[in-house]
Amino acid sequence: MRDDRFRDRQDAGRQLGTALLGRFGNRDDTIVLALPRGGIPIGYEVARALGAPLDVFIVRKLGLPGHEEFAMGAIASGGVRVLNQEVFAQLSIPMHVVDAVAQREMRELERRERSYRGSRPPLEVRGLTVIVVDDGLATGSTMRAAVHALRKMGPRAIVVAVPVAAPDTCEGFRSEVDEIVCLRTPEPFQAVGLWYADFSQTTDEEVHELLDLASIPGVRDE
Repeated sequence: MRDDRFRDRQDAGRQLGTALLGRFGNRDDTIVLALPRGGIPIGYEVARALGAPLDVFIVRKLGLPGHEEFAMGAIASGGVRVLNQEVFAQLSIPMHVVDAVAQREMRELERRERSYRGSRPPLEVRGLTVIVVDDGLATGSTMRAAVHALRKMGPRAIVVAVPVAAPDTCEGFRSEVDEIVCLRTPEPFQAVGLWYADFSQTTDEEVHELLDLASIPGVRDE
Protein backbone atom coordinates (compact mmCIF):
# COMPACT_ATOMS: atom_id res chain seq x y z
CA MET A 1 0.00 0.00 0.00
CA ARG A 2 1.41 3.38 -1.02
CA ASP A 3 1.71 5.82 1.89
CA ASP A 4 2.47 8.88 -0.30
CA ARG A 5 -0.90 9.07 -2.08
CA PHE A 6 -3.35 11.95 -1.85
CA ARG A 7 -6.40 11.01 0.20
CA ASP A 8 -8.77 12.25 -2.51
CA ARG A 9 -9.16 15.12 -4.96
CA GLN A 10 -10.07 17.55 -2.18
CA ASP A 11 -6.85 16.77 -0.33
CA ALA A 12 -4.85 17.11 -3.56
CA GLY A 13 -6.54 20.42 -4.37
CA ARG A 14 -5.77 21.86 -0.94
CA GLN A 15 -2.11 20.88 -1.22
CA LEU A 16 -1.92 22.34 -4.72
CA GLY A 17 -3.59 25.55 -3.58
CA THR A 18 -1.07 25.91 -0.76
CA ALA A 19 1.80 25.47 -3.23
CA LEU A 20 0.40 28.20 -5.50
CA LEU A 21 -0.60 30.66 -2.79
CA GLY A 22 2.68 32.58 -2.55
CA ARG A 23 2.79 33.37 -6.26
CA PHE A 24 -0.85 33.74 -7.16
CA GLY A 25 -2.86 34.37 -4.01
CA ASN A 26 -5.31 37.29 -3.81
CA ARG A 27 -4.53 38.73 -7.24
CA ASP A 28 -7.26 40.39 -9.27
CA ASP A 29 -5.72 39.31 -12.58
CA THR A 30 -5.94 35.54 -11.98
CA ILE A 31 -8.61 32.95 -12.80
CA VAL A 32 -8.65 29.20 -12.14
CA LEU A 33 -9.95 27.00 -14.95
CA ALA A 34 -10.71 23.36 -14.15
CA LEU A 35 -11.00 20.50 -16.62
CA PRO A 36 -14.10 18.40 -15.88
CA ARG A 37 -14.97 16.25 -14.38
CA GLY A 38 -12.06 15.23 -12.17
CA GLY A 39 -10.39 18.62 -12.24
CA ILE A 40 -13.37 20.42 -10.74
CA PRO A 41 -12.80 19.36 -7.08
CA ILE A 42 -9.12 20.25 -7.54
CA GLY A 43 -9.98 23.62 -9.04
CA TYR A 44 -12.52 24.42 -6.34
CA GLU A 45 -9.93 23.99 -3.58
CA VAL A 46 -7.26 25.89 -5.53
CA ALA A 47 -9.64 28.80 -6.21
CA ARG A 48 -10.61 28.94 -2.52
CA ALA A 49 -6.97 28.99 -1.46
CA LEU A 50 -6.07 31.76 -3.92
CA GLY A 51 -9.22 33.85 -3.49
CA ALA A 52 -9.66 33.56 -7.27
CA PRO A 53 -12.71 32.96 -9.46
CA LEU A 54 -13.32 29.43 -10.75
CA ASP A 55 -14.65 28.50 -14.16
CA VAL A 56 -14.82 25.35 -16.24
CA PHE A 57 -13.02 24.62 -19.50
CA ILE A 58 -14.35 21.69 -21.51
CA VAL A 59 -11.92 19.25 -23.12
CA ARG A 60 -12.55 15.70 -24.34
CA LYS A 61 -10.02 12.93 -24.79
CA LEU A 62 -10.00 11.02 -28.09
CA GLY A 63 -9.68 7.41 -26.96
CA LEU A 64 -8.35 4.68 -29.22
CA PRO A 65 -11.33 2.45 -30.21
CA GLY A 66 -11.24 -0.70 -28.12
CA HIS A 67 -8.69 0.87 -25.76
CA GLU A 68 -10.46 4.10 -24.83
CA GLU A 69 -8.19 4.83 -21.89
CA PHE A 70 -5.34 5.28 -24.40
CA ALA A 71 -5.43 8.86 -25.74
CA MET A 72 -4.97 9.43 -29.49
CA GLY A 73 -5.42 13.13 -28.75
CA ALA A 74 -8.08 15.51 -27.52
CA ILE A 75 -10.49 18.26 -28.56
CA ALA A 76 -11.39 21.48 -26.76
CA SER A 77 -13.88 24.32 -27.02
CA GLY A 78 -13.28 26.48 -30.07
CA GLY A 79 -12.73 23.58 -32.48
CA VAL A 80 -9.19 22.79 -31.31
CA ARG A 81 -7.89 19.28 -31.98
CA VAL A 82 -4.54 18.03 -30.64
CA LEU A 83 -3.18 14.67 -31.77
CA ASN A 84 -0.65 12.50 -29.95
CA GLN A 85 2.03 12.26 -32.64
CA GLU A 86 3.89 9.45 -30.84
CA VAL A 87 0.77 7.30 -30.91
CA PHE A 88 0.26 7.95 -34.63
CA ALA A 89 3.87 7.13 -35.39
CA GLN A 90 3.62 3.81 -33.55
CA LEU A 91 0.16 2.62 -34.60
CA SER A 92 -0.55 4.23 -38.02
CA ILE A 93 -4.13 5.10 -37.07
CA PRO A 94 -6.31 6.00 -40.09
CA MET A 95 -7.60 9.57 -39.99
CA HIS A 96 -11.20 8.45 -40.57
CA VAL A 97 -11.01 6.62 -37.21
CA VAL A 98 -9.90 9.83 -35.51
CA ASP A 99 -12.64 11.82 -37.27
CA ALA A 100 -15.34 9.38 -36.11
CA VAL A 101 -14.18 9.50 -32.49
CA ALA A 102 -13.81 13.29 -32.63
CA GLN A 103 -17.35 13.70 -33.96
CA ARG A 104 -18.76 11.61 -31.12
CA GLU A 105 -16.72 13.42 -28.48
CA MET A 106 -17.72 16.81 -29.91
CA ARG A 107 -21.36 16.00 -29.22
CA GLU A 108 -20.47 15.25 -25.59
CA LEU A 109 -18.33 18.38 -25.36
CA GLU A 110 -21.23 20.51 -26.56
CA ARG A 111 -23.60 18.80 -24.11
CA ARG A 112 -21.27 19.56 -21.23
CA GLU A 113 -20.85 23.16 -22.37
CA ARG A 114 -24.61 23.62 -22.16
CA SER A 115 -24.90 21.73 -18.87
CA TYR A 116 -21.95 23.11 -16.92
CA ARG A 117 -21.93 26.70 -18.11
CA GLY A 118 -25.69 27.15 -17.78
CA SER A 119 -26.45 30.86 -17.48
CA ARG A 120 -22.83 31.83 -16.87
CA PRO A 121 -21.47 34.45 -19.27
CA PRO A 122 -18.99 33.35 -21.96
CA LEU A 123 -15.52 32.70 -20.64
CA GLU A 124 -13.27 35.78 -20.91
CA VAL A 125 -9.57 35.38 -20.11
CA ARG A 126 -7.94 38.12 -22.20
CA GLY A 127 -5.16 39.79 -20.24
CA LEU A 128 -5.51 37.43 -17.28
CA THR A 129 -3.20 34.86 -15.74
CA VAL A 130 -5.00 31.55 -16.26
CA ILE A 131 -4.25 28.64 -13.92
CA VAL A 132 -5.45 25.44 -15.61
CA VAL A 133 -5.89 22.50 -13.25
CA ASP A 134 -6.74 18.81 -13.51
CA ASP A 135 -6.36 15.84 -11.18
CA GLY A 136 -3.20 14.69 -12.96
CA LEU A 137 -1.28 14.39 -16.23
CA ALA A 138 -0.55 11.09 -17.92
CA THR A 139 0.05 11.67 -21.66
CA GLY A 140 -1.04 15.31 -21.32
CA SER A 141 -3.19 15.27 -24.48
CA THR A 142 -6.26 16.69 -22.76
CA MET A 143 -4.34 19.48 -21.05
CA ARG A 144 -2.44 20.22 -24.26
CA ALA A 145 -5.72 20.75 -26.11
CA ALA A 146 -6.86 23.11 -23.37
CA VAL A 147 -3.65 25.12 -23.57
CA HIS A 148 -3.83 25.44 -27.36
CA ALA A 149 -7.45 26.58 -27.19
CA LEU A 150 -6.71 29.10 -24.44
CA ARG A 151 -3.79 30.61 -26.35
CA LYS A 152 -6.31 31.79 -28.95
CA MET A 153 -8.21 33.70 -26.25
CA GLY A 154 -5.38 36.09 -25.40
CA PRO A 155 -4.48 35.43 -21.73
CA ARG A 156 -1.49 37.23 -20.24
CA ALA A 157 -0.03 33.92 -19.02
CA ILE A 158 -1.00 30.25 -18.83
CA VAL A 159 -0.02 28.23 -15.78
CA VAL A 160 -0.69 24.47 -15.71
CA ALA A 161 -0.98 23.08 -12.18
CA VAL A 162 -1.65 19.47 -11.17
CA PRO A 163 -1.12 17.33 -8.07
CA VAL A 164 0.65 14.52 -9.93
CA ALA A 165 2.12 13.93 -13.38
CA ALA A 166 4.28 11.57 -15.38
CA PRO A 167 7.81 13.03 -15.21
CA ASP A 168 8.29 13.30 -18.99
CA THR A 169 4.88 14.89 -19.45
CA CYS A 170 5.48 17.49 -16.76
CA GLU A 171 8.86 18.35 -18.25
CA GLY A 172 7.40 18.55 -21.76
CA PHE A 173 4.97 21.28 -20.75
CA ARG A 174 7.79 23.62 -19.70
CA SER A 175 8.22 24.70 -23.32
CA GLU A 176 4.47 25.00 -23.95
CA VAL A 177 3.21 27.15 -21.06
CA ASP A 178 4.45 30.08 -19.00
CA GLU A 179 4.72 27.94 -15.88
CA ILE A 180 4.09 24.31 -14.95
CA VAL A 181 3.51 23.12 -11.38
CA CYS A 182 3.45 19.37 -10.71
CA LEU A 183 3.47 18.59 -6.98
CA ARG A 184 4.64 15.02 -7.56
CA THR A 185 6.33 13.34 -10.51
CA PRO A 186 6.72 9.73 -9.34
CA GLU A 187 8.76 7.15 -11.20
CA PRO A 188 7.39 4.74 -12.26
CA PHE A 189 4.21 6.70 -12.85
CA GLN A 190 1.81 4.17 -14.46
CA ALA A 191 -1.51 6.01 -13.94
CA VAL A 192 -2.98 9.09 -12.25
CA GLY A 193 -5.44 7.07 -10.17
CA LEU A 194 -2.68 5.12 -8.43
CA TRP A 195 -1.66 8.27 -6.57
CA TYR A 196 -5.04 8.75 -4.89
CA ALA A 197 -6.42 6.59 -2.08
CA ASP A 198 -9.90 7.55 -3.29
CA PHE A 199 -10.14 8.16 -7.05
CA SER A 200 -13.88 7.61 -7.39
CA GLN A 201 -15.51 9.24 -10.39
CA THR A 202 -16.64 12.85 -10.07
CA THR A 203 -20.33 13.12 -11.03
CA ASP A 204 -22.13 15.82 -12.99
CA GLU A 205 -24.01 16.65 -9.78
CA GLU A 206 -20.74 17.31 -7.95
CA VAL A 207 -19.54 19.50 -10.82
CA HIS A 208 -22.71 21.61 -10.68
CA GLU A 209 -22.58 21.86 -6.89
CA LEU A 210 -18.94 23.01 -6.76
CA LEU A 211 -19.33 25.50 -9.61
CA ASP A 212 -22.41 26.94 -7.91
CA LEU A 213 -20.62 27.17 -4.56
CA ALA A 214 -17.64 28.89 -6.16
CA SER A 215 -19.92 31.54 -7.65
CA ILE A 216 -21.35 32.59 -4.26
CA PRO A 217 -19.69 35.81 -3.00
CA GLY A 218 -17.55 35.16 0.06
CA VAL A 219 -17.33 31.39 -0.30
CA ARG A 220 -13.86 31.58 -1.90
CA ASP A 221 -12.53 33.43 1.13
CA GLU A 222 -13.92 31.15 3.84
